[in-house]
Amino acid sequence: MSIVVFGSINMDLTAYVPKLPQPGETLQGSSYITVPGGKGNNQAVAACRLGAPTKFVGRVGIDGFGEEVLKIVGEQKVDLSQVMKDPEHGTGIAVICVDQNAENTIIIISGANFALDDSDVARASKVMTDAKVLMLQLEVPLDACLKAAKAAKEKGVKVVFDPAPAVPLPDEAFKLMDFITPNETETEILVGFKPENAEDASKAAKLFLAKGVGTAIIKLGAKGVYYENEKESGFVPPYKVTPIDTVAAGDAFNAGLAVAISEGKPLAEAVHWGAAAGAIATTRKGALPAMPHRDELMQLMKEQA
Repeated sequence: MSIVVFGSINMDLTAYVPKLPQPGETLQGSSYITVPGGKGNNQAVAACRLGAPTKFVGRVGIDGFGEEVLKIVGEQKVDLSQVMKDPEHGTGIAVICVDQNAENTIIIISGANFALDDSDVARASKVMTDAKVLMLQLEVPLDACLKAAKAAKEKGVKVVFDPAPAVPLPDEAFKLMDFITPNETETEILVGFKPENAEDASKAAKLFLAKGVGTAIIKLGAKGVYYENEKESGFVPPYKVTPIDTVAAGDAFNAGLAVAISEGKPLAEAVHWGAAAGAIATTRKGALPAMPHRDELMQLMKEQA
């Protein structure tokens, strides 16, 4: 049931402001937090908290941020044995603003994350032997992601591909994805239009399937989640929570989905796991602290079944 996450690890500096700043504007913020983040790291921590033995493959710099993120993430019981300390690149950082409506803007300085290469793919391939799922995102080089996906396919490992931050993808990429999980903005970049509802999401999903994706899962934010493959389709309404910070909610979704898949749960149930995990993440500040635990996910799904 193990999961391998191939991706980014950052130190996140998150500032809380009354509204997102305009160009040239200076705002008085209310507070800030500094915690480990990065889409890969967030997904690894969430998968581990949700009950899956999780191995993380990535890089940090030889610097204070790198030491701190490894210490904190290691306390979450994520297997960090395949995280390389890069002597040439600094640890990635993210500068985040969150407004009073829980909307956010994010600036990423990739550092060591964008140095991932064939040597990192080889380490990932080595630890996929007993894995059920490989989780990928795009805060690391696309070429390395695709090579890791190919290694997973050769080993019979399911690939959950989070196309964020979205960039146009080559045709070969889609054929490597057992699951693709874009939000509305990422869907627009990849298929040419932004889905506003389940009907739009179905049209987008069919385009992904035509490109060779196994299952398309379109995240519509507060409107819910649509999923479709050649055998089934469906819509999961949003779980009802009071959001305060949407940072890393998408990462929590992917982790919930991946853990359910690794446990052999049906697709509809797996999407519910993702939706519940994402909802829980919006109720807490920051990235790593917001990642859900299995008991609270089970409780939310039971309460809102």
